[in-house]
Amino acid sequence: MQQKDATVDVKFTDLTNALIACRVPEDLFSEDPLKTSFEALFRSFDPEVQFQYFKSFRRVRISFSDALAAAEARLRLHKTDFHGKEMRLYFAQSVHIGSPRLEPPKPDKQFLISPPASPPVGWSQSLDARPVINYDLLCAISKLGPGDKYELQTATPTTPSVVVHVCDDERGGDSSAPDDSDQDEKPRPPRQKIVQTRRPDYTPGAEQ
Repeated sequence: MQQKDATVDVKFTDLTNALIACRVPEDLFSEDPLKTSFEALFRSFDPEVQFQYFKSFRRVRISFSDALAAAEARLRLHKTDFHGKEMRLYFAQSVHIGSPRLEPPKPDKQFLISPPASPPVGWSQSLDARPVINYDLLCAISKLGPGDKYELQTATPTTPSVVVHVCDDERGGDSSAPDDSDQDEKPRPPRQKIVQTRRPDYTPGAEQ
């Protein structure tokens, strides 16, 4: 089974007018006479050539005025000896990914950031739905007595029925059971008053 490579939307220009020189002597970045002899190699192909030195990467970018001069210089000077080093020349690829400028992110969900920023255009707060009250159900339940039942939903071949049963009175007809209403009517005994202890009299001449 062959695995397909993922494609990336990256465009390379067909012809480039710049070369990257690698494996150059370290003294090239600090000695001016060595730079002069290095630049003279490429000025023979294009008098308007420009150089950019990257000491940290030990690379030199050589920009020509046209792509033909860059191709000829690479053909003649690639893998040639320069002060004891075999110089390598490669074409500098111009990469273009999307827009040349960094665009800000789309404000689709910026209002979810805490603290929230301004809501998006056209956004409005949703209103709370009104509660649904089934008055027919409340009326039917209010008419039920102990032991009665009310069928809310009839049974189907795939769903059961829903039936409301009213609980029986646990006290029944027994009058001896305590009634909360009677207990509320009985007078409660008064609370006992707390008598505070009297403080002894203070005598200034008494020894402490």
